Amino acid sequence: MSINRKFPDYELVDRIVVTSPAELRAMADPFRSTLLDLVLERAATVTELAAAVERPKSTVAHHVKVLVDAGMLRVVRTRRVRAIDERFYGRTARVFYVGQVPLEQVTPPPWTNYLADAAEESNSAYHADTMWALHRHARISRARANEFWQRVDEVVSEFSQLPREGDTVFGFVAGLYPTEHPSLPEGDDHR
Repeated sequence: MSINRKFPDYELVDRIVVTSPAELRAMADPFRSTLLDLVLERAATVTELAAAVERPKSTVAHHVKVLVDAGMLRVVRTRRVRAIDERFYGRTARVFYVGQVPLEQVTPPPWTNYLADAAEESNSAYHADTMWALHRHARISRARANEFWQRVDEVVSEFSQLPREGDTVFGFVAGLYPTEHPSLPEGDDHR
């Protein structure tokens, strides 16, 4: 598999494990998550981010500060504009993983349900019949589920690194979760 590492336009590590309550709160906010997604493509100023999300610069600046304070964004370069240094912000990692956090600090989880968010976001594409989706069940061991999820993670990384082109932003969501879906009992081999 070939992953295009030219995105974003600044250096960053591949993964950071998030464990503190401040980090969890910072990444849990859907608006801040959107800002993190935007700078995965390239570094951006508060002005550029505000224009992209159609929100006031003061609002975006507040959320950028929260992400900087949590160690998820950093200034990756500056540019002098009319005697003022304009800051370009970038992520500190391609992926932020939630690590071991004491349960009393995260129950219920402070982050959003990505599948529910994607369901809401994809509703107009569903009604326009422009959505691709799959939903399957498999009775497998936790070890096999972990192994499979690592492969899904590689596909997500590849998707994040696709060259930017066209006018449409596509969403991609993946989930792996235990269910109460029925399954057949072990069968007899009498074919």
